[in-house]
Amino acid sequence: MPELPEVEALARFLTDQTVGNRIASVTLASLSALKTFSPSLTELEGQHVREVTRRGKFLDLATVEGLHLVWHLSRAGWVQWRELVAATPVKPGSGPLALRVAFVTDDGEPTGGFDVTEAGKTKRLAVYVVRDPEEVPGVARLGPDALSDGLSEAAFAEILGAAGRSQIKGVLRDQSTIAGIGNAYSDEILHAARLSPFHPCSTLTDDEVARLYACLRDELTAAVERSIGHGTGTLKSEKKANLAVHGRVGQACPACGDTVREVSFADSALQYCPTCQTGGKPLADRRMSRLLK
Repeated sequence: MPELPEVEALARFLTDQTVGNRIASVTLASLSALKTFSPSLTELEGQHVREVTRRGKFLDLATVEGLHLVWHLSRAGWVQWRELVAATPVKPGSGPLALRVAFVTDDGEPTGGFDVTEAGKTKRLAVYVVRDPEEVPGVARLGPDALSDGLSEAAFAEILGAAGRSQIKGVLRDQSTIAGIGNAYSDEILHAARLSPFHPCSTLTDDEVARLYACLRDELTAAVERSIGHGTGTLKSEKKANLAVHGRVGQACPACGDTVREVSFADSALQYCPTCQTGGKPLADRRMSRLLK
């Protein structure tokens, strides 16, 4: 799933490619992806791109004329930039394509476009056309952005305090609590902070809270810096190459050399290092996992 660093990089890349250009066409290929009906997708055509920004894990293409094309890539979505947009008609429901947007100059010269795609059979990608991004329910519910000034160390400590005995990983991933962090970077942050993903928030010491906050900022900032400048074709591989534990089950932890382990759930999994995070004890591989005794 694309998270804060990749979505930020995508927003900056699309800004560089599209700002000032006119939207020539917007073609919907996945009818289930579109969650709004007014304004319509066709109302975007002819409008000029003002900017593309990130809101949590949402992308927001704003036009000079006042409309917003907002989309969430969910678990298996992606954006692919095309220097040449295919002229063949889009067939709804065929393949991974969900949305195609093409751009031209004011003189009508094609400048490229992008495809929004979603792999797999489970379709969760969501597209909205609104006049105000706050009209998108998921945007309206977002907590402070993980890299915003609003998430100070004091504010972070308050969030953890209010979470009670909730497990840290779940709190980090809750978009209404802190926006932008998903499964991969919560694993990376907790590994860097040397904390179990199932550690209750209420039992964290002041030093652990401070360490967790520093690792959150450091891990995400470094990932954003690595991601900026990558095109849509290389961004995924860049992310994967720099993960320490997420997606690396069975491999050696880069910090201590222990074997990275996994806890599997019904529709997801987390990875961690026992030596770095759980005192050398493996976590039980079930949803309500506890340290094996």
